[in-house]
Amino acid sequence: MQLGVHLPHIGRKAGPDSIRRAAVQAEELGYDDVWVSEHIIVPADAPYPPTPNFWDPVLCLAWAAAVTRRVRLGTSVLVLPLRHPLPLAKELATLQNLSDGRLILGAGVGWLEAEFDALGVPFRQRGRRMDEGIAMMRAVWSQDPVTFESTWIPATISAMRTLPQPVRPIPVWIGGSSDAAIRRALRFDGWHGSRIAPDKAAGWVKRLRAERPGEEFTISVRATVSAASTGDVRTVLGTYRDAGVQHVLAAPEDRDLEDYLRTAEAVRKAAEGL
Repeated sequence: MQLGVHLPHIGRKAGPDSIRRAAVQAEELGYDDVWVSEHIIVPADAPYPPTPNFWDPVLCLAWAAAVTRRVRLGTSVLVLPLRHPLPLAKELATLQNLSDGRLILGAGVGWLEAEFDALGVPFRQRGRRMDEGIAMMRAVWSQDPVTFESTWIPATISAMRTLPQPVRPIPVWIGGSSDAAIRRALRFDGWHGSRIAPDKAAGWVKRLRAERPGEEFTISVRATVSAASTGDVRTVLGTYRDAGVQHVLAAPEDRDLEDYLRTAEAVRKAAEGL
């Protein structure tokens, strides 16, 4: 089972030195990948997320890529309907090439309606815009020149060019636990679940493997951890592994950077031998 760790690019511990130290530590400890999340704008009185201080995910991964050589770079997750696919495709292709092909695109439809309203994106169209957005990005990543007919996203693309294309294909893992999210994930390269209790993981794996039995389809879950919970981590990770989960993203929730770094180290040690 592979293990990733979420970078400290959110909340009061976010900053260039925090992200650099965490990425370097992750590589030195033997983590397989490092991850970031996304919120662009949130209501002032929103109970969740607990902070509006989300540093841009793509730029943070570029910063992490510059100080590492091996760990993969993942998004958990980008809210694709909030972004126009063409500039995002350019950013992700550039990051893929700068990092020598280490990117994993974790993608979701989003849930915070006020965020969609602030950006002028129709909330009720987010699923259709996401499907079309991924198709548009994959078109410009693989065709030169490219022609793409869009329905939900404002775009006129007829025999046009946009380079660079990725040095290797960017795997797409779909986040979410709704029926629509599962159906969407089965069309791509993996599923990235969140808030999946260890004792419920086997059911999710069975459902996904019924449609995608091959190991090339990755089943990943995100698990929140903290300094207070690291004593249980080995049991939790073992339960996920035994259920057939291939990848776990450990997301330390510690607010202090030094606590975060200690938690990340403890989680990696707990995973040894699994």
